[in-house]
Amino acid sequence: MNEVTLEKMGKLRLFGMQESFKGILASKSCREFTTDQLLAMLVQAEWEDHENRKIHRLMKNAKFRYQASLEGIDYLHPRNLDKNQMLRFVDCNYLKKAENILVTGATGLGKSYIISALGSQACMMGYRVMYRNTQKLFNALKLARVDGSYLKEMKKIEKQDLLILDDFALQPLDSLASLTLMEIIEDRFALKSIIIGSQLPLEKWYEVITEKSVADAVLDRLLTTSYKIILKGESMRRKKC
Repeated sequence: MNEVTLEKMGKLRLFGMQESFKGILASKSCREFTTDQLLAMLVQAEWEDHENRKIHRLMKNAKFRYQASLEGIDYLHPRNLDKNQMLRFVDCNYLKKAENILVTGATGLGKSYIISALGSQACMMGYRVMYRNTQKLFNALKLARVDGSYLKEMKKIEKQDLLILDDFALQPLDSLASLTLMEIIEDRFALKSIIIGSQLPLEKWYEVITEKSVADAVLDRLLTTSYKIILKGESMRRKKC
């Protein structure tokens, strides 16, 4: 009878419950639990398995540059990183408020790891995240305009609870890229959050957006609703060498 039950659990895709029940049967501890305790254990196991699979799916879909976590961030290396500020992001309350995070600093200071860690934490909390290199994203959207999939791709971006743009402003944004950026910012303003990582200081961002009217609108929306993390110091890569 137990074998039939296990088989049915598998067919119903109740894998967490199935594995838990297998363990209980193997340990021959069924009689130690009341019916309601056993049921509660099986349901809890299924719930945890469901949540773990959901998190795995969110992390996979996000396509992070690094496997990173907030716990793994190095606070010993002097780079102007405030641990207390980072800890305030653990509960992802900034996502509920549709606030943004802007991370700037020279190459080698760990910007990509930090924003990957923030994105991973958001996935752990059940939020949908998209992580992209800025230039590659805009190039892909430019091609999407040609093949007719632009609206579909923009809709996909709009649905994300958190959009992460890494390596922002490594190259000047031409008119088309500037307008695309404006559209993305406008769609998300006061609704959903953005995290941006850039080697360029905030005061230089205006210069790389070709359309100056767009630059004014974009930066006004970004800077007024954002936390700023400004990294300074010697490259962490140089230290490791």
